[in-house]
Parts: sequence; structure tokens; C-alpha cells
Amino acid sequence: MTNTLYLPELREMLAENNTAELQEFCVALHPARTAEFMEGLTAAEAWDVLQHADETTRAEIFSYFDRDKQVEIIESAERADIGRLIADLPPDDRVDILKSVRSEIVGELLPFIPAFDRRDILRLQSYPEGTAGAMMTTGFAKLGEGLTVKQALEAIEAQAQELETIYYVYIVDAQDHLRGLVSARQLLSAIGKPLTKIDDLMERDLVTVDVTDDQEKVAQDVARFDLHAIPVVDGDHHMLGIITHDDVIDVFSAEATEDVYRMGAVAPLEENYLEADFRTIWWKRSVWLSCLFVAEIFTFTAIAHFDDAIKKVVALAMFLPLCISTGGNSGSQAATLITRAMALGQVTLGDWWRVLRHELAMGLALGCTLGCVGFLRAYFTPKKVLGDSDPVQFAVVISLAVTAICLWGTLVGSMLPLMFRRFGFDPGYASSPFVATFVDVTGIVILFSLAQAFLLVPV
Repeated sequence: MTNTLYLPELREMLAENNTAELQEFCVALHPARTAEFMEGLTAAEAWDVLQHADETTRAEIFSYFDRDKQVEIIESAERADIGRLIADLPPDDRVDILKSVRSEIVGELLPFIPAFDRRDILRLQSYPEGTAGAMMTTGFAKLGEGLTVKQALEAIEAQAQELETIYYVYIVDAQDHLRGLVSARQLLSAIGKPLTKIDDLMERDLVTVDVTDDQEKVAQDVARFDLHAIPVVDGDHHMLGIITHDDVIDVFSAEATEDVYRMGAVAPLEENYLEADFRTIWWKRSVWLSCLFVAEIFTFTAIAHFDDAIKKVVALAMFLPLCISTGGNSGSQAATLITRAMALGQVTLGDWWRVLRHELAMGLALGCTLGCVGFLRAYFTPKKVLGDSDPVQFAVVISLAVTAICLWGTLVGSMLPLMFRRFGFDPGYASSPFVATFVDVTGIVILFSLAQAFLLVPV
């Protein structure tokens, strides 16, 4: 049964106000599947369906709606009802959703949200976008020091209903300083020893992130140490919240998507491609294309400068696309490798010299490989386009040009991402089109300079 086929039945249930079947629909499947079946409903219809679910189930289904539908429901439904819904959402999710809601609507909603949740929302909203504080959830299991396993399990049972997940139980002192953690598995394993102190079970050497740390660092730490969740602390090591692995997956997805856009010379899109405004996409694409087009104009200037050389040895013009594409391809390849390594924390600014040495050797190896292929192809160039040039000399020029351009492209592609990061720009901007455009101009100069030196072409 497809989502489309199910919509008429849902609408029929709503029209007949069939409470029993609507209640059954809300609980019969996983909330994600239920939300998927409701994709074709309008925001008003979806909200009517959710009225037949209990508050917990309603929040779970709502959290799987796409952001546009969530915002439309929040802005159109009764403020008191939405206030209760927001209070039932996970702390980090509700803050993310409210960022997309008009500020005046948020102001109207806050009085209908319980005071504790309202303070939590305002506190999380105060952290800068892209930091650990903005990502974290304040709903986590915590216990004081000195409890026994039995007391700990009883305390967790009381907390469990209010928590999104319980991967770890965090142990804090009276001032909320983080002292250690006990995994849920450790506690269950010790259930046969109820008088054991959790202080004897807990891990004390913990991986934490500061509340001001960048989200990329958080994601790297979670991935590196294979954690289900990571605690967030302040400068005094007070426990503030946790960041779970599902939030880290969202970060990786968002960062990867952003890099893909930038490596294609497109400003990142926040909207669905087919639903985005035509002018928005036109603007995001045209700005970068215009910059690249202006940069490519310099290739015309470079070629015009060597006009006499082209007239004498027509074959140089024929091999020009081959030579400069080699630089673009090698540069784009290097830029992609370095950008990805930087995103994973494998390469830092301090590694620039190691990267330079590595890519210098790699560029030479790749250049020599392609240069040999270029020599063979150039040697068999028809005599009529060679003019008075010697076939061997011409082949040597093309071979050296390919080698030099490949080396140059590799060095440019590897260094640009590091330079961008050094000056505070996203390395993703050192994209394939950007590198290729830069190397195109210099590749022309390299080819014709070698031709002038070895073929004695007047310039």
C-alpha cells in the first residue's frame, strides 16, 4: 500500500470524524512511517489527525514531518496546543524547529510553554549556530555520587519517561561538575549486586566537548571514539547537556552536502531543489558562474598573447585543451582529497609542509606518467600541422608541458584549501571549478613558454 493510495482513506476518516480508526492509525506503525503516510496531507489535515494521538505519540510523529510542514502547523494552530506540543519535543529538536518560525510567532508561543521548558529553549537559543551548545540536548540521565546500583536504577526509572535516550548515565557532584559515567549496560550487568557503589563502576577518563566547540569537532570526536553520545561541558567542567549520534549524523550530512554544493560552484541550497524558488537557484548559481566566467576571460588574454606561436605551429592550439585539462583534473583531484582530509581532521594547517612535500612527489609522479602518454600522442602529430617543427622536439615540449602543468595543478589544488582555511574561509570554496579556472590560465603560459624555449617560436 503506497502513501498516495492511503491518503483518500485518511481524508475519509477525517471527514467522518472516525475517532477510533484515527487513533489506531496514529499508533499502528512506527512514528516515522505514520508521518510518511501523512506526507500528502495539508498542514491543517495533518494537525487534525494528530489530535487523535496522545501527547507523546503526537510529538513523536510531528518530529518526523518535513520542516516546512512543521513550521506551517506551528504558525497556524492554536497557540496553547502548540505550546504543549513544543514542551513534549526533545530539547534540541524544538530549538531547531523554532529557529525556522517567525520571531513574532515564537514570542506569542513562549507564554504557553511551561516555565522550565521556556528557560531551556531560551538558553539553548543563546548559543551561536554551529556550536556544541546549539546542538546539544539538555535531556540526559544524571545521578549524584555515592549511590548504590539499586538506588541508581530506581533514580533512572523516575527519569526515564522524560528522556529521549539513555545510552549513558552521567555522574555529577553537588555543583553539577561531571565526575564520570556508567553505561546502561554496566548498570544492568551489576543488577545482581545491588549494593555495589556506582563510583566503583563509573569511567572517569571521559571524552567531552566544550559548549563553544565547533560542530565539526564534535562530529569528529564522536566518530573517532565510536560514542553513542558525548557530554557537553563549560569551562569549569559543569555538565550542560549531551550530543547524541543521530545529531552527529545530521552534521555529517549537512557538512557533506555543503561541500558538494561548493565543489560544484553552487551556493548551498536550504530548500528542496524542485520546490526552491527559481530566482533563488538562479542567483546562487549565477554568482559563482559569473565569477568563474570573469576569471576565464584571462585565458583569452593569455592565448592572444601567443597568437604568433599558434600561427606558426598550429598543433600547439590542438594540444592546448589536452594540456590545460590535465592541470584542472589533477588540481581538482588534489583539492578534493585535501578538503576531505581536513573535514575528517586528518590534515590541519600545521601539516601544510608535509602536504606540500607529499603532493610535490605525487605531482611529479603523475606528471611523468601523463607526460609519457602525451609524448607518444604528440610524436604522431600530422606533419601538415607541425610546420617546420621537429616531431621529437614537439613531442618533448608537449610531454614537458603536461608534466609541469600536472605538477602545478596538483600543488595548487592541495594548497588552496589550506590557504582558504588559514584566512577563515570554508575549504569547500577551493572547488573543482575554482581550481580548474586558476590552473587554465597558468597552464597556457606554461605550454607556450616551453614551446618558445624548445621550438624557438617567436612570441
